[in-house]
Amino acid sequence: MLPLEMTRDGVAIVSLTANPSKPRGGVVVLDSWLIEEIALSLDAVATQKPSGLVLRSASDRVFVAGADLAEIDALDDQALHRYLERGADAFARLHTIACPTVALVHRAALGGGLELAMHCDGIIGVLPGAGDKPWRIGLPECSLGICPGWGGTQMLPARIDPADAIIQTASGRTNPVTSIPTGLFDESASSSDEALKTALTWMTNHPRTTSRAHPRAINPTNSASVAKGLERARAELAATPATHAVFDCVETGMRAGWLAALAAERTHLVALRHTPFAREQLAQFLKPAA
Repeated sequence: MLPLEMTRDGVAIVSLTANPSKPRGGVVVLDSWLIEEIALSLDAVATQKPSGLVLRSASDRVFVAGADLAEIDALDDQALHRYLERGADAFARLHTIACPTVALVHRAALGGGLELAMHCDGIIGVLPGAGDKPWRIGLPECSLGICPGWGGTQMLPARIDPADAIIQTASGRTNPVTSIPTGLFDESASSSDEALKTALTWMTNHPRTTSRAHPRAINPTNSASVAKGLERARAELAATPATHAVFDCVETGMRAGWLAALAAERTHLVALRHTPFAREQLAQFLKPAA
């Protein structure tokens, strides 16, 4: 179980921790261990019927650095499908729980880390202090020749300008936290302590007492603006297997909804990792440091 605190007002605070068998210097990575711990911990939280849920990281280096690409690359195709499905099932607890949920992003949130945060109703971002190097936020998967696998193609266009979201996702471009697109953070704070206070206030102002079918994502109310964004992205980006995958997932979300789009992401990710460009990029990324 992940560390859990309960406030006097009944808000559950869950802290993401590094896998104790793979400490990685305290960097939190989304591996099978953490996915299972998230599911178990959120199930336990739900039985306590909290008034709100805050998801934060115990690491002082990252919120979540992303998925464990070495673990992913070692799986065969069927096992990778199951791994992605388990992650989606674990993350879904953040929108099916009957209370407002908020992620505190105090350091880098990349790939699956940002997808995890976007499953929450709100995101509170901590800005760097004087002299701190800005950390990065975004979905870099396409820069490695693969694509998001836990709803990133659907959630980012619902939080920021859809054209910018699709272009950034399909190119794998990330942002320094000091210049993130408008809308990605619901509120910002200057420290982790202030962020927690901001999160508690945000939840009071955004109550929820029922389960949600999906997080903030592509849906009929925003599909027109998403369609325009997709048209712009097609005009601006060169065609590659990864950009095609993102475009197809966006179209699937507009046409068939959240669950169909998640299934499309999984199918594309599994296939993309076998392309020559992805094999080259993953080999470079996973190469041991000299």
